[in-house]
Amino acid sequence: MDQIIQQLNKSNHVLIASHTNPDGDAIGSLLAVGLALDFLNKKIVLYNESPIPAVYRFLPFIELIEHEIKDLSVFDTAVILDCGNIQRIGRSAEIISRIPVIINIDHHITNTNFGTCRLVDASACSTAEITYGIIKKMGIRINHAIATSIYTGILTDTGSFRFSNTNLNAFTICEEMIASGVKPYEVARHVYGTYSLGRIRLLNLALDSIEISENGKLSMMTITRDMIEETGTQPEDVDGLINYVRRIEDVKLAVLIHEDKMNSHSSNGLKNFHVSLRSNGSVDVAEIATSFGGGGHSSAAGFDTATTLDALKAKILGFSEKL
Repeated sequence: MDQIIQQLNKSNHVLIASHTNPDGDAIGSLLAVGLALDFLNKKIVLYNESPIPAVYRFLPFIELIEHEIKDLSVFDTAVILDCGNIQRIGRSAEIISRIPVIINIDHHITNTNFGTCRLVDASACSTAEITYGIIKKMGIRINHAIATSIYTGILTDTGSFRFSNTNLNAFTICEEMIASGVKPYEVARHVYGTYSLGRIRLLNLALDSIEISENGKLSMMTITRDMIEETGTQPEDVDGLINYVRRIEDVKLAVLIHEDKMNSHSSNGLKNFHVSLRSNGSVDVAEIATSFGGGGHSSAAGFDTATTLDALKAKILGFSEKL
């Protein structure tokens, strides 16, 4: 941590980025670090390749997040948050990796330890927990905006303190964030309490897509581009739908297949998919994801692949034989 703090103090122009298809932890950590460095009068650019899911657009200063980078030559430092490998940034990963100093801050056990300096803590409940520690040690006052970002990151990555990664720090830090002015009801209302009609229609189609393996140990949900277009939703509306298949009785491994939005121009018969994996704790899904070039945690992981939907489903259903 000390090496990272020294580097941040020396930096002048910092690019701060998190992974594509961002969740609450990726966005919360991105905003928290950005606002903290802004407090130190650093020149900053907050970057995420993907659209921000509607449920997180309530966060203070969310409008600071950019989706294109115009000139990478100005940056002396890049802070990469919540990414197990640098490719998780998306299409700009290769050019971002050329920035002189890369700081890697993450909590995924499958992290490849990329970067000039790194702080990877798999025992942390979220990347937001790690960024909290850095901000505190730098002596930066945690105002309402930073507190809301950190609280949201921890709340969402622990599944409202229901997931196995929930630790003592999750409660201790969130208590401090509430003391800083965060209103738990308001955050929960935005994150969990408001859905568009399109998202409800998408949920209906997604529930109809559920398939269960013969032994009942694996559940699978599929979201296609046609479903997104039919319901008038956005790819970010898929966030959280996997929880419906992970809660099915007796299921050990839950899978969500999400067809990539770029597939409309596919000409070789193959399509790009993002596959999310969730476990009840008895299956190491990080091991499965790593075998496909992805990563994550033992109970929550994912990977990207180019294949056909039928072949992908057959491969995934084959996992059930070992459950």
